[in-house]
Amino acid sequence: MKDNSKNTNLRNIYDSVMLPNYSPADFIPERALGSRLWDKDNKEYIDFGGGIAVNSLGHAHPLLIKALNKQSKKIWHISNYLTNEPAIELAKKLTDLTFAENVYFSNSGSEANEAAIKIARKFHSSHDNPRNEIVSFKNSFHGRSLLNISLGNSELHRKGFEPLMPGIKQGEFNNSSCLKDLISEQTAAVILEPVQGEAGVYAAEKDFLEEVRDLTVKKGALLIIDEVQSGVGRMGNIYGYMNYGIEPDIVTSAKGLGGGIPIGATLTTKAIGEVMQPGTHGSTFGGNPIACAVANEVINIISDEDFLKKVNEKEKLFLDLLLEMKEKGFFTDIRSSGLWIGCDLADKNSNEVLGQAYKEGLILVSAGSSCLRLAPALNIHEEDIREGVGLLKKVLMGK
Repeated sequence: MKDNSKNTNLRNIYDSVMLPNYSPADFIPERALGSRLWDKDNKEYIDFGGGIAVNSLGHAHPLLIKALNKQSKKIWHISNYLTNEPAIELAKKLTDLTFAENVYFSNSGSEANEAAIKIARKFHSSHDNPRNEIVSFKNSFHGRSLLNISLGNSELHRKGFEPLMPGIKQGEFNNSSCLKDLISEQTAAVILEPVQGEAGVYAAEKDFLEEVRDLTVKKGALLIIDEVQSGVGRMGNIYGYMNYGIEPDIVTSAKGLGGGIPIGATLTTKAIGEVMQPGTHGSTFGGNPIACAVANEVINIISDEDFLKKVNEKEKLFLDLLLEMKEKGFFTDIRSSGLWIGCDLADKNSNEVLGQAYKEGLILVSAGSSCLRLAPALNIHEEDIREGVGLLKKVLMGK
């Protein structure tokens, strides 16, 4: 019997024309609103994946649509030979809210991290101290470019792309004893995530992050905090580093910053940023008016104290429901940092669970073969949380 599903027909075309570096679900999303999504056959889903922490305000937020439509009738693209008002406004907002004084805009987290490493090396070379060593940590994820897979240590991400970028040293995350051997007078910068999301949502311990900060200051190295996933409200604060009471030298941001529109940002101080004179770095599409107009509205909404308070309240609701499931043996461990939750499965494969969840109308994200990762919209409704966790329980019970 012929399958007349619109999902199947489109998915077959996908397999014939797209590079096979992804393995997406069999269904094709057609439309979405808030934390709900419908596929080509009009099947409804609750979205706990949030586009991997990108859809910070859910799908089709009316204020983001308004900002997008308004800017689309003015200017789309002008290149970096000219600047634009939305980019200036966004940079001002980000510097007002953080330690930063200068902002560089790009299009993704990978690009933001590339810029951060270049800024760090340029800073030292501009002060007649050409350091080039970069310290990163095992199980980290900083992107898929050649530099960023070199900063991580995933065999899957690295294999076949050698030689990797030189000048990178790696230590054990949350292991303070290794830091003194890693960070030296040759270290240009240390880069780390406040929470290792791809590894399964493992947060940096406060003492560890404080020790990193102290040693970088002592050795004259810069501290880069990769907030591509953790930033813009995900951890219950505008940026995650604020939860630790430290001040970094550079912060990278992307994903949730655009609420679904591609954008990246690298934030730093004026003393560091001033070394990046015209011609040292750039991006054709970075800081484009449409992306910045939408990101301005995202920041307006998420930086509100009441909004951030509700993020923490929703984290508690998720944990209350998920811990009940842990007590019943579905999970061996649950970790959270705001609305960023890792659940270690007791006896199931995460990819198999994702497949079954799709069938029940639930979208999840995995972290390895035995961990589920939840990164829903920060404004997800309570009824969506309860219904979605109910669907997850049904999947894990095998019903």
